[in-house]
Amino acid sequence: MKSQKKSIVHTKTTTEMVNLGKDLSSKLHGGDVVLLYGEMGAGKSTLTKGIAQGLGIKKNVASPTFTLMNIYNIKITKSKIRRLVHIDTYRLKNEAQLIEIGATDYLGDPETICIIEWPEKVSGLLKDYKTKKIVIEHDGDSRTIKT
Repeated sequence: MKSQKKSIVHTKTTTEMVNLGKDLSSKLHGGDVVLLYGEMGAGKSTLTKGIAQGLGIKKNVASPTFTLMNIYNIKITKSKIRRLVHIDTYRLKNEAQLIEIGATDYLGDPETICIIEWPEKVSGLLKDYKTKKIVIEHDGDSRTIKT
């Protein structure tokens, strides 16, 4: 993900999607803001579960659709990453709501990786941060992930 070279991966199972997330976790650095694009049910939260597992998070990672933001502490890591912040903006009415819940405190933080589902809803707020775009498309049987 760090390089400019685009990557396309195809998955057919939840396990493959989680494993892809684990692989992606090794390419992330503190301060990264990962933007997950895709339709409802595309696999954004499943990919996030894999990233969390790759970072050593043992808790069950669920989409924060109703809570808007979940924070997971990383206890054992070889890097300086201490937190994974998972944000779901699907239910937001505007960017101000994301600011109100304190999400901007974590964006770009060198000890934090932020993952944002439905980032198109807060694109103006993200323009000054180092972002990594991941697009997930699905046709019912398989998923195409573009990083």
